Amino acid sequence: MTTTTPAAPAATGTGAWQATHVFYAANPRPMLLQCVRPLVAELEAEGLLANWFFINYWLEGPHVRLRLRPASPAAEAEVRRRTEAAVDRFLAERPALYEVDSGFLNDFYNTLFEIEFPGTERTPYLDEQGRMNLRPNNSRSAEPYEPEYGKYGGPAGIELAEWHFRYSSELVLDAFATKNLHLRTVLLGTSAQLMMVMSGTFLPDRDDLAGYLDSYYDFWHRAFPGTGFIGTDEYDRNWTAMAPGLTARFAAVRAAVAGGTEGRLPAFLAGWAEHCAELRDRARRLAADGDLVFRSWDGERAERVTDPAAALPLLLSPYMHMTNNRLHVTIQDEAYLSHVLGRCLRESA
Repeated sequence: MTTTTPAAPAATGTGAWQATHVFYAANPRPMLLQCVRPLVAELEAEGLLANWFFINYWLEGPHVRLRLRPASPAAEAEVRRRTEAAVDRFLAERPALYEVDSGFLNDFYNTLFEIEFPGTERTPYLDEQGRMNLRPNNSRSAEPYEPEYGKYGGPAGIELAEWHFRYSSELVLDAFATKNLHLRTVLLGTSAQLMMVMSGTFLPDRDDLAGYLDSYYDFWHRAFPGTGFIGTDEYDRNWTAMAPGLTARFAAVRAAVAGGTEGRLPAFLAGWAEHCAELRDRARRLAADGDLVFRSWDGERAERVTDPAAALPLLLSPYMHMTNNRLHVTIQDEAYLSHVLGRCLRESA
C-alpha cells in the first residue's frame, strides 16, 4: 500500500513521473521485451527520458506498472503519446488470452486484498459482490504516481530507490533476454544468487545475515496466516538435495562482496554487486545525514533513522523484494529462498 506525502521537488529540468498500468493476465516477459524495452530505448536515444522502472502488481488484476520520467516538462506530452501508442500496439498484436475472473488465481488475489487492505481502505476497489474489482484484461490506464515514502525513507530515500529501481529493471530485462528464465530452476537459481549478493553486501556479518533471512521468511509466513501458502516442512524436505552446492555458492559470493573482489563473480553478478555496494554506501550516507524518515510499523508516526546499521535492513527488504517482483518470482518462492539461504548460513557456521 502507498503512503502519500507531498512529492519531493523534481530534479532541475526534468518532467513529472508518469505511471501507466497495463492490465495483462499473462507472463509479462513478452510485453517487457517487445514493448517496454524498445520504447525506453527509443525515448532515451532521442533525449526524452530521464529515468524509468517497472514493477508487477496484482491489485484489480495482474498488471505491469510502468513508470517513466520525461527529461523535461516539454517532453511530457510526447512521452505519454508514445507510451500509449506502444502499449496499444502490443496489446493488439499479442493480447493475453487468460482471464482471472474465477478459480485459484482470483481467490489468491482476494486473499492478498483482504490482508493488505483492511476495513474501509478496500471500498474504492470493491465490485458489486464485495470482492476485489477486476480491470479489463488487455487494457491500460494512466494513474497517479504515488511513491511509498514511508517504506523507503522519505523524499531522499525515494530518490535513491528510483535510481536503484532503474538498474534493477534493466538488469531483469537483460536476464529475460539472455537466460532461460521460463525454466523454474533457472529462475530460482538467478533469484537466489541476486539475493545472495544484495543481502551479503548490506549485511556482511554471518550471524546478522542469517537472522535477517530468517526474519524475512517469518515476515512472509506471518503475512498469510492460516492459508498454508508459505510452508516450512516442504522447504526443509528440499534442503538435503541442494545444501552442498547452495552453501558453497553462498560462501563464494559472500567472500567476493566482503573482500571487494566482485570482479571474480560472473559478469551478471559482478555488475549487480558493484551496484549494490554503491546503493549501500548511498543509503549509509543518507542515514548518517539524518535524511531517512520511515513510517512506523503501526503507521501512526514518522521515525527518523540515523544509524546506518538500523537503516540498511529496513531498506534491504523492499529492495530485495522488488527485484524478485520484477523477475516474476512469487512470494511463495521468495519465502522459500530466504528460508534455505538462512539455513545455509546456520548449518555451515
